[in-house]
Amino acid sequence: MSNQYKVGERIRKFREQLEMSVADLSSKSSVSEEIINAIEASEVIPALGILTKISRALGQRLGTFMDDQFKPDPIITRAADIEANKVMDKGMNEYGYASYSLAVGKPDRHMDPFRIELSAGAVAKESSHEGEELIICLAGEVELTYGTEVSVLKAGDTAYYNSVVRHSLRAIGENSASIYGIVFMPV
Repeated sequence: MSNQYKVGERIRKFREQLEMSVADLSSKSSVSEEIINAIEASEVIPALGILTKISRALGQRLGTFMDDQFKPDPIITRAADIEANKVMDKGMNEYGYASYSLAVGKPDRHMDPFRIELSAGAVAKESSHEGEELIICLAGEVELTYGTEVSVLKAGDTAYYNSVVRHSLRAIGENSASIYGIVFMPV
């Protein structure tokens, strides 16, 4: 079973354990009932921003919905194995990016590190949630919109910000971009 199916099942499980209806989760997370139902039915691959809102509403870490197994520290992800840690099934999501977890097997973590591939020409999706983020641009050019401020990151550049402020990322130019994104959300 792919992670796409496990994510929906895990969300439903935690929602039901908390005796929350889909309407309750929608109200608490600001994610539409239609999207939640589609995620739980494994019809939609949720973007990280949506998954973040749902995880917060359920009082869980983002990684709770993506981890398959526990591994003892240190968690080492070899470059050759990153593709196997894709967060949601295959291909880019509807916002033009693919995320790869760098902490699979560490359920007690306080940060969620990802390698994220941003496709050229994709439309940026705004996000806002509790916590902080660190972005490290690996390749290409990335436009970061933070509130009303727009910055361009090139390979080697970083951005660290409070993620409660509306923000979005997108590859600019004709090429895709690659970043490391580290998300911290207090539980």
